[in-house]
Amino acid sequence: MNDSSIDRARTPRTWLITGASRGFGREFTRAALARGDDVAATARDVSSLRELRDEHPRLLVLPLDVTDADAVRARVADAEDHFGRLDVVVNNAGYGHFGAVEELTDAELRAQLETNLFGAHRVVRAALPGMRERGGGHIVQVSSVGGVVAVPNLGAYHASKWALEALSESLAAEVARFGVHVTLVEPGGYDTDWAGWSSRHSGPLSAYDTMREEMAARRGTSVPGDPRAAARALLDIVDAERPPLRVLFGALFGMPTPEIVRGAYDRRLTEWAAWEDLTTRAYGDPRQNLGGSVGRRNP
Repeated sequence: MNDSSIDRARTPRTWLITGASRGFGREFTRAALARGDDVAATARDVSSLRELRDEHPRLLVLPLDVTDADAVRARVADAEDHFGRLDVVVNNAGYGHFGAVEELTDAELRAQLETNLFGAHRVVRAALPGMRERGGGHIVQVSSVGGVVAVPNLGAYHASKWALEALSESLAAEVARFGVHVTLVEPGGYDTDWAGWSSRHSGPLSAYDTMREEMAARRGTSVPGDPRAAARALLDIVDAERPPLRVLFGALFGMPTPEIVRGAYDRRLTEWAAWEDLTTRAYGDPRQNLGGSVGRRNP
């Protein structure tokens, strides 16, 4: 059986993709439509999706701001009513906030979490009941290599993605029994205008000017990846019988993302090992703990 006959035999899926007006979201939408799948594409501004809708009758375009909980529930219900089911949900909506931790305001940090973390959580909560009832589905969380490692000037963004990683790992363990898969896609640098007009910036403190210059120089070493290639890779993930919980895409700062992550974990393991004696001493004497109120357990 050749590849084309496999494609014809494949049962079309129904997708819900947030943040579909540009970048990854738009290319994910195009890739799914191109192979005959149905897609509910959502975005705050859907004007850029009109041409795509004219080309693809299988596309349902829905306006959505993921920070609006009522709107999330309504749009997920609209997609399920229109197509009858949702097989793949891609939480792609999000943005990057630039600023040193000292520069961040409470409002800026909350806004970053509101979109990148709470927005994804709202969509998951709305879509999961239908997936559980049908006994299957796939939730794709667009995280980042910045959900595994952290660099200066992006503390708010890293906080949102690290939190998304933890939430999604718990989610995966909870919903596996219902036949629902969860995958965290962790891209490096791509040609998506992520750091452009869609990003936000804190008011700068002069003390961090040198840091900003250094980070700008590092970004200048990156050759951005092609979002269309990422979209093709995503199709392989959702078609896999056993999709991964985590998968890295591309490169950053001129280094493949797996190399970046291996280096980060090597440094963590080395540091934990160097302080392992302290780790043991910090526990205290369990025999003494059992004799007092701390650590007492019922027999």
